[in-house]
Amino acid sequence: MKWMDMTLGDFQDALSSSDPTPGGGTAAAVALGQAAALTRMVAQLTLGKEKWVDGWTDAEKANSIVDTIYHRAGELAQLDSDAFDEVMSSFRMPKSTDEETNNRRNAIRNATLTASEVPFETVTLGMELLNCQEALAQRGNGNAVSDVGVAALLTSAAIKGALFNVEINLQSLPEEMGEEMRQKIPEMRKLCSEVSRKIMHAVHGRMA
Repeated sequence: MKWMDMTLGDFQDALSSSDPTPGGGTAAAVALGQAAALTRMVAQLTLGKEKWVDGWTDAEKANSIVDTIYHRAGELAQLDSDAFDEVMSSFRMPKSTDEETNNRRNAIRNATLTASEVPFETVTLGMELLNCQEALAQRGNGNAVSDVGVAALLTSAAIKGALFNVEINLQSLPEEMGEEMRQKIPEMRKLCSEVSRKIMHAVHGRMA
């Protein structure tokens, strides 16, 4: 069964089990999906409300971004688990001969690279979502500003959690593999913290 087809309770039970999947990468993608859902809710509560007309453009932009992320996050949750399962499967390949050893090594590396690329997409989509949440926090429906805050916290957790998964997988690969991701990780982490901080200030400011 796919993770997104489970009840919330069943998914939490699977997450708490001793099985390696679902793990942190899947949880990060699920958090991103929940953040997208909350962001959509705030956008919908802003659009069409004359009191919040200054936030309509921001809400429309948020909706267009959420449309992509909402479903993709669920797919990434599954892909993350599948990628890790493929890594483990590669480690079980035979290594009795030089050829088998070489094939096994290449399979492990390719599977591990995929296991890095999946959470990196979670990071990329998370940054898109975080950027639109900043505008919603500033000009969206003020009655739902706390929901923007929760959505931003979930998004930040998804980004930083996914970055952990990217890093730990890249550590076991040669430097030339995943080079672009390696270069972007510090910038992504820094931007996530900066934008998150702005959103928190905006939320607290409008609740004061």
